[in-house]
Amino acid sequence: MEAWVSVPIESRQIHRLVEQLGRRGGAADLQHALADAIELWLAEQSRLQMGGNPYPVHGYQWKTVFLPDGTLLRTVSYHDEQCARVQGNQIIFNGRVVTPNQLAHWAGRGTRNAWNDIYVRRPQDKYYIHASRLRMLVRQEQEQEQSRATAQATAYSCSDALASATSAGTSDIAASADAAGSAVAIPANHLLADLVSACAAVQKTLQTHSLLAPAAEPAPRDCSKGEGWVLPERRKFRFRLEDVAFS
Repeated sequence: MEAWVSVPIESRQIHRLVEQLGRRGGAADLQHALADAIELWLAEQSRLQMGGNPYPVHGYQWKTVFLPDGTLLRTVSYHDEQCARVQGNQIIFNGRVVTPNQLAHWAGRGTRNAWNDIYVRRPQDKYYIHASRLRMLVRQEQEQEQSRATAQATAYSCSDALASATSAGTSDIAASADAAGSAVAIPANHLLADLVSACAAVQKTLQTHSLLAPAAEPAPRDCSKGEGWVLPERRKFRFRLEDVAFS
């Protein structure tokens, strides 16, 4: 049973929501509208990097890595430390708007790889993190999220297929019972029990015919010496592998 929680909402927000629902047409179902708004907000937050501050969401998007507002970028070249800061949606270095590559080039006074030369410290971090390592962590989080979504979709598909098969089997059994004039309704659990019994019978039959038995081990190799092996004329053809390999 679902539990309900009361949350205070400003009246002006409720009025704006009702007006929006009225413009869209149809019945003004506030409960479903609020639930959809919450789900939409959760979906947007799942796209943000773990630990990011969503109020407000400002920052610089560096390829797959999102640097929120207030992130520090540090690079060291010839024992000279240079720092930049993310302000709003831009990276500011010495009063100029730069990109990570420009920061690495200008601070290092030469051609540099920004992923290998820049260390990042976001507002939620305690220490500086190498940019390449941060990119790897983000990639792992995305792969895990994709794996969870795929597993969830597969589980939903299997459950829907099982429900469809069960409902179809139940309707067929009920139709057969009605045609035969039976007044007893057969539940869906009987169908599942029949399927399990059939699988067990097939497995037992395979085991009986030795189809599931492990393969027989090969016969041991005959290493006995043949006739005439110890004769003197045979011995002169014997040699060691060491003599052949190192001769």
